Amino acid sequence: MDEWAIEDVAARFAEAAETGRRLPPVRVQGYFNVWPTFARDQWETFAAEQPEYRHLPPGPAAIERMLETMCWMLWLEVEQRHLIWMRAKQYDWQDIARRFGCCRTTAWRRWKNAINQVVLHLNGEKTSKQKGHAG
Repeated sequence: MDEWAIEDVAARFAEAAETGRRLPPVRVQGYFNVWPTFARDQWETFAAEQPEYRHLPPGPAAIERMLETMCWMLWLEVEQRHLIWMRAKQYDWQDIARRFGCCRTTAWRRWKNAINQVVLHLNGEKTSKQKGHAG
């Protein structure tokens, strides 16, 4: 990509969150269930929990993009990482503001600044922290 925009980076973080959600669950290797599956009658399944639907696992290209996006997180502070990740997982602004102890507008402004910091890194521009250390 020639020039990154805030919308492109935000979409990439959202895609990374979705890709991470679609990955298979982590299990301890070496353990397995030897019990056979039971065929239950319809009346027995009324009280059962709802079946868990799994999406298809992501493809290799999506996983590569997710890993690349995760490397971008290293450019941010811990609070900025939490903020970007909560928004990528489509949390409501009110919930994000409550988590960070600020109003919605301030949370949005902080999110935009964090995303802009990633955009500046991707476009090769120096951020205010880097400008002071030139030389």
